[in-house]
Amino acid sequence: MFININTLAMKRIILFSLLSGMLAMPLIAQVLETEAGLKKVKTELPGGWQRGGLISVAFSQASFSNWAAGGKNSISGTGLLSLFADFREQKLAWNNSFDFGYGLMKQGADDMVKTDDKIDLMSKVGMKANEKWFYTGLFNFRSQLMPGYKYPNTTDKISDFLAPAYLVAALGMDYKGVENLSLFAAPLTGRLTIVNNEKLSSAGAFGVNPGEKVRSEFGGYVRSSYKKDINERFGFQTKLDLFSNYLKNPQNIDINWEAMALLKATKFITLSLSTNLLYDDDIIITDKDGKKGPRTQFKEVFGIGLSYKF
Repeated sequence: MFININTLAMKRIILFSLLSGMLAMPLIAQVLETEAGLKKVKTELPGGWQRGGLISVAFSQASFSNWAAGGKNSISGTGLLSLFADFREQKLAWNNSFDFGYGLMKQGADDMVKTDDKIDLMSKVGMKANEKWFYTGLFNFRSQLMPGYKYPNTTDKISDFLAPAYLVAALGMDYKGVENLSLFAAPLTGRLTIVNNEKLSSAGAFGVNPGEKVRSEFGGYVRSSYKKDINERFGFQTKLDLFSNYLKNPQNIDINWEAMALLKATKFITLSLSTNLLYDDDIIITDKDGKKGPRTQFKEVFGIGLSYKF
């Protein structure tokens, strides 16, 4: 496997920075807000249920004619659907969320390209141990909807629906001692990586053994989330997932860090910024120089458009 000292050093720096940022969040809790902030609850339902969500659609367009400075006509659009349903009564806490994002862009006569594609379903149920801790089980499913390509090549797929998909089942403890912060630690965690595409499976994409469609791992898992509205116009949320595979190179920690901020310019017009940082030691990426190895992946999506909370 292609790993050099610089890669390992960068990885440890990233991990230390992320952990430091998450541990510092309680100290700045008066400046930030909750998942219920971006996903504002409209009604509290009988029996301890709360539910809500967010729909956001953003567009951008540029057109040029005899423009001396140059440019290419383009149009793009992104959409986000974020739903949640939470139950809380006496000693039981049950949290459910579903996030779906998709975006497309077309420049000039080029083919349409995908700019965002995310499916994320999470369910977490816990029984109260004391005032701050819950015995908790978690299930998480992540994948994408449409094929992905290494543009401008739009013939050979590098990803697809259920290629990859990640299933996580974990048992541990959930800390809820700080408002709007959840810190879940699970020493017993199973993770499946699914590559349900013959060509990608044969190539051993996303860490599966060549020719196999499923890779199983057993290890430790930490999930931290913090979400809050700073005021009526600005909201922020972030979540960090860390996973260590006990069975192979447990010192190489997989990272998935997401953050999103929303700023309401008017009642319906919203500016949104979302970022996603990934590092998986088993995903081999070929860089522009032709070198292969694990790489830090980063995605940023900015949009201006319509949004509605319910």
